[in-house]
Amino acid sequence: MKIVTNLVLSLICFFLIVSSSVTITLQFRPLYYFDMEYLDIPSSSGLDPSVIKENYDALIDYNSLFHSQELTFPSLPQSESGRIHFAEVKRIFVGFQALAIVLCVLLIPILVFQAWKHDFAFLKYTGILTFVFPALLAVCIALNWERVFVTFHEIVFRNDFWIFDPATDPVILILPDTFFLHCAAMILGCIFLFGIVCLLIYRKTVR
Repeated sequence: MKIVTNLVLSLICFFLIVSSSVTITLQFRPLYYFDMEYLDIPSSSGLDPSVIKENYDALIDYNSLFHSQELTFPSLPQSESGRIHFAEVKRIFVGFQALAIVLCVLLIPILVFQAWKHDFAFLKYTGILTFVFPALLAVCIALNWERVFVTFHEIVFRNDFWIFDPATDPVILILPDTFFLHCAAMILGCIFLFGIVCLLIYRKTVR
């Protein structure tokens, strides 16, 4: 029973780490601002940096859990299929944000109870999970990022609205595939770092 309890707690912590890592990456706008220059997005898109930034910011604001208005780009048009796709994307991101909040609230009394019992074994299992998952996904990404990117969209979305036409949805011009690769790397990096923290806390409590 103790092992089962620790495994369940480790899964809860793991999903909290994953959802938090996705949320952190979504809201970490400096990553995109860096890629604007690193990937030379103004040249490839033909848009002014200020235009790119204001439309990207509008997209990130839209994907916030606390944003209730429809998506409207300040200076870029969008098609109906583009609007539907971004609405689907928003539901996914909102799900991650809501999950992070719920699991965080749920874990607080559990952590207090585990501390009272001086039992932190679940942190060891959490650390192991957060090493194995990023490692496996990182290998897949390194072998064929494009295949991973396409497969992800085919699994998550039940339509082809994610295949944008720049003529009707020019926002795709400011969202190159390499930027999403960097986002995936940041998510995996955050998961890995959270895992290290779990193992360090576990090691300290054991000592």
